[in-house]
Amino acid sequence: MRKAHIAALTAATLAVAGAYYGLADALDLAPGPLTASTGDYEVQPFPTPSAHALEPDAVVGLDADAPVPDAGTLTGMARTLASDTLVGTATTGVSVIDVASGEVLVDHGATTPLTPASSNKVPVAWAALSLMGAEHTLTTSTVLSGSTVTLVGGGDVLLAEDAGDPSSTVGRAGLGDLARATAEALKDQGVTSVSVALDDTLFTGPTWNNGWESGNEAWVAPIQPIMIDVTAHENTGSYPADPAMDAAAAFTAHLREAGITVTGEVSRAAAAEGATELAAVESAPLADILAVSLKASDNTMTEVEGRLVAIAAGQEASFTGASQAVLDQLRADGFDTTGVTMLDSSGLAKGNKMPARLLAQIIARAAGEEGGTVGRSLITALPVAALDGTLDDRFLDSSGAGTVRAKTGSLDTNASLTGTVVTADGRLLAFAAITDGFAAGGLYSARVAIDNDLVTPMAACGCSG
Repeated sequence: MRKAHIAALTAATLAVAGAYYGLADALDLAPGPLTASTGDYEVQPFPTPSAHALEPDAVVGLDADAPVPDAGTLTGMARTLASDTLVGTATTGVSVIDVASGEVLVDHGATTPLTPASSNKVPVAWAALSLMGAEHTLTTSTVLSGSTVTLVGGGDVLLAEDAGDPSSTVGRAGLGDLARATAEALKDQGVTSVSVALDDTLFTGPTWNNGWESGNEAWVAPIQPIMIDVTAHENTGSYPADPAMDAAAAFTAHLREAGITVTGEVSRAAAAEGATELAAVESAPLADILAVSLKASDNTMTEVEGRLVAIAAGQEASFTGASQAVLDQLRADGFDTTGVTMLDSSGLAKGNKMPARLLAQIIARAAGEEGGTVGRSLITALPVAALDGTLDDRFLDSSGAGTVRAKTGSLDTNASLTGTVVTADGRLLAFAAITDGFAAGGLYSARVAIDNDLVTPMAACGCSG
């Protein structure tokens, strides 16, 4: 009986698993013959990544006198990518720049404005570091006016719900710590009963971009200037409807626990003019915050960073103001923004347009001698191939592993990769590759093409002229 019972349970489990896989297959979320699509598509073989393997004892490093790769050879790689059936009829733009000399080695459609997807985050990061500095921190504070304590959001969306961790970037500042410090300050003034208000007026305009397609709610939160660790919602498929108010609720609960009576519900109101500061907590430095947002390609964090650029530039802290401030800073730093259209900071909007040349120029400046702290902070924040972030599963067991640092970009019809690569000869190159307009469902294939046709061969290149 026991064996029969186990066999029955096993069969039932397999049936349920099969049903779920069949549903995923029908929705085109898993490979298989089923589909719910009304289109008639020819079945294509699943693309297989290929790479130039490294010998186990091979060590690739920088060499100031390393030979520059032959421009014609690299251009041939770009043309192979552009003609690859894996990208179909997509438009391809590729720019490759020798970091040491600034020489442009590849300009294949590099001046054509294309949808950059999350490579859009690269110019935002540059502008943020350039304008505010790598050590810039974000303050979350409380103020008192009459009997009202106001929680003032300052742009920190990595707040810990309770105690902060001074050794961490995520959760460096804690709402519980802020509440306890606020309670002590209130008691020092003889105040034991208050109402609580939330001031999230640092940002203006809509919290949702009308250039984002329906369904992107799974990839970005409403853009507000205070949140409990927004990274906790990555890959969950959902974000809080009102993260700022969630933070205020957590703060209020901790304030009560610290012995302060809170009357009524939390209201929304700007802090009163002349209100007295009670307490404050500080975020990690901007360079560390950017490392979190770029490696994970966090859309919410980048939208917040764009608004912070706008505030620092004296612009309106909205989608429009952020885009204008980022472009203004790029131009102030000597970059040519001709042909650029920025509708957001994260790159979710398909209406964003940017030439590959601009992306490669930003990376080349950042990686070069003139990059300074801004450049070093940007480059070190990029994902490393086969190691971390959105590149942790790409370039595995290949010449690109550990030698490529790059920002990925992924939409259903657009893919990009923007960063640096060290060639087999030890030459550091900056590159940007964008494929724009392949058929829906072709994202994985486009990534494979970028990796196999262009970036891995550049990493393996012992192809000096």
